Amino acid sequence: MPGVSAEQVRLARGVDLLSYLQASEPHELRKAGPNEYRTATHSSLVISNGQWFWNRGQVGGRSAIDFLIKMRGMGFVDAVETVLGSRAAPSFSFLPVEKAAQSRAEFVLPEAATFPAHVVSYLQRRGISPEVISRCLEAEILFESRKYQNAVFVGRDDEGVARFACLRGTRDDFRADVLGSDKKFSFVLPARKTGSRYLACFESPVDALSHATMQQHKGWDWDGHRLSLGGTSSVALTAFLERNPQITRIILHLDNDTAGIAAARKIKARLVGDSRFKHINVSINPPRGAKDYNDALLRSISQDREQKQTNRRKADISL
Repeated sequence: MPGVSAEQVRLARGVDLLSYLQASEPHELRKAGPNEYRTATHSSLVISNGQWFWNRGQVGGRSAIDFLIKMRGMGFVDAVETVLGSRAAPSFSFLPVEKAAQSRAEFVLPEAATFPAHVVSYLQRRGISPEVISRCLEAEILFESRKYQNAVFVGRDDEGVARFACLRGTRDDFRADVLGSDKKFSFVLPARKTGSRYLACFESPVDALSHATMQQHKGWDWDGHRLSLGGTSSVALTAFLERNPQITRIILHLDNDTAGIAAARKIKARLVGDSRFKHINVSINPPRGAKDYNDALLRSISQDREQKQTNRRKADISL
């Protein structure tokens, strides 16, 4: 496996979530009983007897790797490296973890709401244009869950079958992948024209939609696919390229922070070193002056609004 050895994977799989949090994020732990913990970020996440389960998101697992992948959106390699990095902490200890492999849970999309009012309102607050929202709804890659009014971003295979979905809270910071999701089929906003050779990559669906909205506002002449990596892993990207061999140009629009830039460089190095993708031109282009593309979009909207107000005041004075 590229990036980590079999021995590293074996060691990382032996670390349960409680041990990982005790070593790396002790501030997250909340004692809830003799053998039970919860976390500050997710109060309905229960850690007990070497296992964890998040009741609200219906997501669970045994190891810290499971948690980082399912709850933090990390790729497998990044999760392994993160868990192993925590071993340097003096309070780190290994607790017994059952080694039996778990089969992939059945993937089932949440029940959809009749009308996505909460999702539309949420995305518009994030600056996403009505046209881009409608495009996603019509393509059936976005809907609202009936039970919790979450935004559901769907990834489909070449036959149009849903294989992946991530949830984003419309009223809070809730984030999770639907249980059983296959990261190889992450969310994609396809190009308008079939056969496009261009691909832009982002860390999240909202960033991808923000880029599409900025293109609409600024009149950029670009028509390509927009792929959400679901974090900084290259799993979704590699799978997309295997399914779309016509791609010749990739732009990595990951977050403009230390983690995002480092991940983009790592992904580019992996692509350049893979003979299957030697024909692809890869560049790194984080958003200038902003953390991510949604931040860049909101700043652009704010600047445009301020400029209009300035122009209006100048016009009033001239009268």
